[in-house]
Amino acid sequence: MGTAHQSPTDSTLKSQSAMKRYNRCRDREHKRKRFQATEALLDLQKSSPDVTERTHPVQLEGEVQNDSGNVNTPDNEPEVPLVAMMRTEIQRLISENHELKERLKKGIFSPDNLKDDNDTVKYYTGLDYHTLMTIYNFVKDYVPERANSGITKFEKVMLVLMKLRLNLGMQDLAYRFKVSKSCVSKIFLDVIHILYVKLKLFILWPEREALQMAMPMEFQQYFGVKVSVIIDCFDIFIERPSNLLARAETWSHYKHHNTVKYLIGITPQGAVSFLSKAWGGTTSDKYITENCGLLSKLLPGDVIVTGRGFDRESGGLFCAEVEIPAFTQGKSQLSPVDIETTRKIARTRIHVERVIGLVRNKFKILQNTLPIEYLHCSTDCIPTIDKITTLCCALTNMCRSVVPFD
Repeated sequence: MGTAHQSPTDSTLKSQSAMKRYNRCRDREHKRKRFQATEALLDLQKSSPDVTERTHPVQLEGEVQNDSGNVNTPDNEPEVPLVAMMRTEIQRLISENHELKERLKKGIFSPDNLKDDNDTVKYYTGLDYHTLMTIYNFVKDYVPERANSGITKFEKVMLVLMKLRLNLGMQDLAYRFKVSKSCVSKIFLDVIHILYVKLKLFILWPEREALQMAMPMEFQQYFGVKVSVIIDCFDIFIERPSNLLARAETWSHYKHHNTVKYLIGITPQGAVSFLSKAWGGTTSDKYITENCGLLSKLLPGDVIVTGRGFDRESGGLFCAEVEIPAFTQGKSQLSPVDIETTRKIARTRIHVERVIGLVRNKFKILQNTLPIEYLHCSTDCIPTIDKITTLCCALTNMCRSVVPFD
């Protein structure tokens, strides 16, 4: 039999077809490796923060960089445009991720972010930036800081001030500071105690000589330089206690709500100089005045300006004079002298009401109904509600006074 011979043309065609198949297989394998390398690089970026610090271009597996900076494959093939675009995009994402992480580390409520934004500081704390930083530097050594807590000392102080200023919910604060709700509650109780201990000293009873030297002209015109304090009481709403006795002691017939009552005293210059502890809403103003410790601070000859709910005899035990508006009970009308005296007292006593309004408006936590847990005493035998009210008055003393000097 004869042997069939292939023509040169058929042999060439088969050889070219085999070469094309080989090239296609090689390209598919190479693309598969490049795809796997890209996926591995992205996975590494997610798991390792060190990748964000790379400054050299991303180089995939099996690639070499020539002298001109172009990347070639093992077969000296220049990279395709799609891979070049992927490389550029990966490098951009790495840089952007690194920048965002650095920005996140600083946080929104950090000294660097707030130092040029005084309006934001006033909105969240009621203070200006310099006052805020003075307070922080004064207490920062006493604020606890745990490793990996995710919140700085400055943010803890800001958390408490934001709670006092805006009365934000615990869950809201947890979202803002990226911690748990239970962590926010613990931070608030811990830091409010530190701020109370360190800042309660700003509620100071001044010396008589200091008062007389800075006595506003309005008081000098009506009472000379003898006025030492203007007093009044204000209420804070609380939740309804479950205990019947506590419910009765805190019920205010005037407010028609369960409240605690404070006696506040201000100097003629408008600074809070005295704040009593919390009393039940049913307690009379006279009883609080006689039992809160205010009278023991008076000196003979001092003048107290107050309202009709108080008693002239209270200050008499300490040789002090109590200025109270005249009563119309049993009289058809007041005498001209009583009318003029009442007008003078009303013009000066209005300042204590303005200070109470300033404290309430500046710190909205005092405008709302506080939880009954704030009335419970901690290990230092001081209820949280006393710490809150004292701190609000002390912070108000650091702001501009509402009483004009002239």
